[in-house]
Amino acid sequence: MTALTVALTLILAITAVSFVAGRQKSLSLVNGQLSTLHSLPGHYGSYVLLWCLIPGLLVVLLWTAIGPGWIESIIAGQLMAENPDLTKAQLDLLLNDLRNQMAGDVISRDVDSGFQDHAKAYASMIGQGQIYTAAIAILVTLVGGFVAYGQINPRLRARNRVEGVIRLVMIISSTVAVLGTAGIVLSLIFETGRFFEQVSFIEFLFGLHWSPQIALRADQVASAGAFGAVPLFAGTLLITFIAMLVAVPIGLMSAIYMTQYADDRMRSLIKPVLEVLAGVPTVVYGFFAALVVAPFFREAGEAIGLTVASESALAAGLVMGIMIIPFMSSLSDDALTAVPQSMRDGAYALGATKAETIRNVLIPAALPGIVGAFLLSVSRAIGETMIVVMAAGLAANLTANPLEAVTTVTVQIVTLLTGDQEFDSAKTLAAFALGLVLFAVTLALNVVALRVVQKYREQYE
Repeated sequence: MTALTVALTLILAITAVSFVAGRQKSLSLVNGQLSTLHSLPGHYGSYVLLWCLIPGLLVVLLWTAIGPGWIESIIAGQLMAENPDLTKAQLDLLLNDLRNQMAGDVISRDVDSGFQDHAKAYASMIGQGQIYTAAIAILVTLVGGFVAYGQINPRLRARNRVEGVIRLVMIISSTVAVLGTAGIVLSLIFETGRFFEQVSFIEFLFGLHWSPQIALRADQVASAGAFGAVPLFAGTLLITFIAMLVAVPIGLMSAIYMTQYADDRMRSLIKPVLEVLAGVPTVVYGFFAALVVAPFFREAGEAIGLTVASESALAAGLVMGIMIIPFMSSLSDDALTAVPQSMRDGAYALGATKAETIRNVLIPAALPGIVGAFLLSVSRAIGETMIVVMAAGLAANLTANPLEAVTTVTVQIVTLLTGDQEFDSAKTLAAFALGLVLFAVTLALNVVALRVVQKYREQYE
């Protein structure tokens, strides 16, 4: 157990005690008469708790963000002083070996006395830094608690201050989410721009051959590479289309049955069984597709004279659709349940049957939620990787035949970024271009779906 772990444990214990102490003090000041307090006793306890928790956590976070890097810079300066001829790459490798040595992992060099001395110095500095940080964090926690405890009085606006801190935390959280999204988009755009400096934009979007192999020498085979992404887009659409043919009808019909026809006992049995499918790891679905579904289609095809590949889009799409059924069913269930009962009763009062009510009233009224469920299902299908790798393969074939092997954009992104890669070749940068196209397509689908939802929402509200 490190010093920081001990410090965090003590900080949490101190904050728990401080909450109780602050609450009890507020009650004792007014002899239990809550009407004379500006805020509830819990707000006073929370006020002291925040004064304890926030300063201590900030100290720990500050060390985590700055401390190790600062110590590494000191060690790097010592290494450069001893070996002025070290290049930046050699220095980075040496520092990485020191980190691995300290963690007990495998290193890329023999351990001599000099290396061992630097590793011990590195570990010692890290340990001392953690001890000092832990001591400072505990100290500021105690000081903050005593200061806040001393400020407690019946006129203290504890609720306003606590809610102000909570509001600030919410603002920071939302800002982090926005900045994170912006950072992802900007990184994709920047790396994609580097990719298009080496590969033609027209070739990438409209090329019909995908073979992103860059040779080390000009005389090697495939030294130029081929980056036509149309086969990847076609494979992604084909597998997603097959998956939606399975997931949307079954998921929607199961939701209609559970909300309109099934009794409470049957609903309590079917709904958990459907939701269990959502918890099955995708690698299990991949094994099922590769070992059961794909061989079944291949043997069935041979029996009727069809040629079915060992890895086919049909097998991957079918299993992916089974995996997506719980998403479609659960979200559609929620949308259908949210439709006011008065709309159903009105349809029945006009003489409509249950089937007519579902078709003409229930589904149109719940359409925004159903469209949202469909979009989530499509996004889940587009982003799936493991099932495609195991059941559809890695071959970038431009075909609309579901009996042949295809691949998808996400599979190729993983393939391109697997292993030790340098981000200066078209092969690696192609992954970012694929990611940006996938992002743009998903955004366009969301915009179109929003327009559809708004149209029907105006009609039925």
